[in-house]
Amino acid sequence: MLTHLNPDPIKPTRVVVLGAGGFIAGAVTARLRAHGIPVIALGRPGLDLLSPDAAQQLAAQLQPQDTLFFASAKAPVRDLAMLQDNLTMSRAVSAALKQISMAHVIYLSSDAVYKDSTDHLTETSCAEPGSLHGAMHLMREIALRADYQGPLAIVRSTLVYGLDDPHNGYGPNRFRRLAAEGKEITLFGEGEERRDHVDVEDVAELVTRIVLHRSEGIINAASGEVASFRELAEFVAAAFVPRVTVNGRSRSGPIPHNGYRPFDNSAIALAFPDFRFCTWREGLTRIHDRIKDDRK
Repeated sequence: MLTHLNPDPIKPTRVVVLGAGGFIAGAVTARLRAHGIPVIALGRPGLDLLSPDAAQQLAAQLQPQDTLFFASAKAPVRDLAMLQDNLTMSRAVSAALKQISMAHVIYLSSDAVYKDSTDHLTETSCAEPGSLHGAMHLMREIALRADYQGPLAIVRSTLVYGLDDPHNGYGPNRFRRLAAEGKEITLFGEGEERRDHVDVEDVAELVTRIVLHRSEGIINAASGEVASFRELAEFVAAAFVPRVTVNGRSRSGPIPHNGYRPFDNSAIALAFPDFRFCTWREGLTRIHDRIKDDRK
């Protein structure tokens, strides 16, 4: 749940975006600037949080009246070496925050921190990650709470899709690229796993509102709607001519999260009554329309 320190939206003096070269951070940077909020975008190669003097470099860029949006990570975490790198990055941020007491910090976390459950997940659900990726985010959250005494907002995002995603992870982004190339979409199993997906533009808007209200607490960036990967793939395939085929294949392991990971996002409505995540159909249609407009 979020608490707004600014009942009415107030533009901060400046927002420092850490990890600005990333997919979500890039969308947040663009949205903040669209609102007329000054932004300093920090990321590699200009600032490498794994360098020995990263904390000093970062502290030199910060001012006490700043808001920090911390989205820098090596993800997804697949092994202990990646886990260690992410914790080293987090240690540098914490060390910088101890030097410069900032006005507001927002951390981009993940729904991977939650224990698997057949019940709808909320911000108060058990944080007991079953993966190294989830463990990394939870450890970072704990470290920030311990090392930063000011208002801290944690945004736990579920699966994010969008037009400019540079990754090729399983889901709508990969399905769209395959369909655009006229290639078959291959699913894990029969694509029966049901997950929540959010448009990156909605995540950017949510973060911007948190910035303007100087909110603190935990909020899930989740639409509250689940869809199977089969549904997503068939919807994407139908948007292209000629329509590509969608086929399943045998799984090499168990279905992640037992094949079902729903969210109750009523906390969003309480925090921002006029905000609504778009449905996955609306989001994917919006992306396809943008692609068609760009081709004209």
